[in-house]
Amino acid sequence: MDIGFAASQRSRLGIEWEIACVDRRSGELAPAAPDLLARLGAAGDFPHVTSELLTNTVEVVSAPHDRVADAVADLTCLVERVAALAEPMGVDLISAGTHPFSQWFQQQVTPGKPRYDTLIDRTRWWGRQMMIWGVHVHVAVEDRRKVFPIIDGLLTYLPHFQALSASSPFWAGENTGYASNRALMFQQLPTAGLPPQFTEWAQYEAMVADLTHTGVIEQLNELRWDIRPSPRWGTIEVRTFDGIPTAHEIGAIAALTQCLVEYFSRELDAGREVPRLQPWFVRENKWRAARYGMDAIIILNAAGDERLVTKDLDQLTPALEPIADALGCSAQLAGLRDIADRGASYQRQLRVAAANSGSLKAVVSSLVRELRDGLPA
Repeated sequence: MDIGFAASQRSRLGIEWEIACVDRRSGELAPAAPDLLARLGAAGDFPHVTSELLTNTVEVVSAPHDRVADAVADLTCLVERVAALAEPMGVDLISAGTHPFSQWFQQQVTPGKPRYDTLIDRTRWWGRQMMIWGVHVHVAVEDRRKVFPIIDGLLTYLPHFQALSASSPFWAGENTGYASNRALMFQQLPTAGLPPQFTEWAQYEAMVADLTHTGVIEQLNELRWDIRPSPRWGTIEVRTFDGIPTAHEIGAIAALTQCLVEYFSRELDAGREVPRLQPWFVRENKWRAARYGMDAIIILNAAGDERLVTKDLDQLTPALEPIADALGCSAQLAGLRDIADRGASYQRQLRVAAANSGSLKAVVSSLVRELRDGLPA
């Protein structure tokens, strides 16, 4: 099977941001997306707003841009439009990996979408549990021979992505003890989770041929890996992130992603190998970041050296500054320090609950304010 890879301008990026609708009075999830989308009109060219698996969710999608700031501006403009339509409906907007207390069995699957119907029919109870939200960052790669070496490199930073974006400490009213419960929920789907660590594009083509032949998938987008090729757009799509509450944090995490892709691309241009971790180390790192978030001690290299993720970020961010400067995202990359200083979303949510006698409705209210203001509280 030959899988083409669209021509794309190196290191351009696009961002997809999943937004949940909540009832203003109760804080519960609200099935408002179909009405909101009808009021917005049909989705056209980028940027646009579209539906997702559940009727409580809209997804805002930027146009492709060279600069992170421009992609985030697209998202901010779209969210403001949705919020203006939602306001008279008594609906507020939040983004987090999970809702703190709503129940999965009360949510409705978006009708009229055959791929959603197929997903639910195949995965049943686990599929219905997917009351989760995320952010996806696409970064363009100009040569498909680079795709899997760069993905290998990005997998070494998967725990950084996971910890910085972790925003799902609660599930159905319970404190799970995890920074990102979403990460472990989502990987229960049969084609989700960590990607295979291929060395050549032909291996990917052979795997897709096998999965298509046996009926595991019908379309490439049914491979819901944490990091995956997106041949249609000529990009690598990083899907590791929990729902991110603020535009400021999206900018910081998107800048980190764009800089790392460009860094690994330059390494390949120079004839150097991109470092990779053993699959069992990658898996362990994902679990550690999902469990401990910003307190995770991560495995750094194939030799098994370890370091606190925040300490590694302290070294990584300055190292990427020359690339950030070339890409025009230095200001956004500097926002990683704000996440470390103020706490990732899961930490802020836990603080709000503790300060309000365990009230998870207060947590939802804080998420509403953060999305509206564009900055972490």
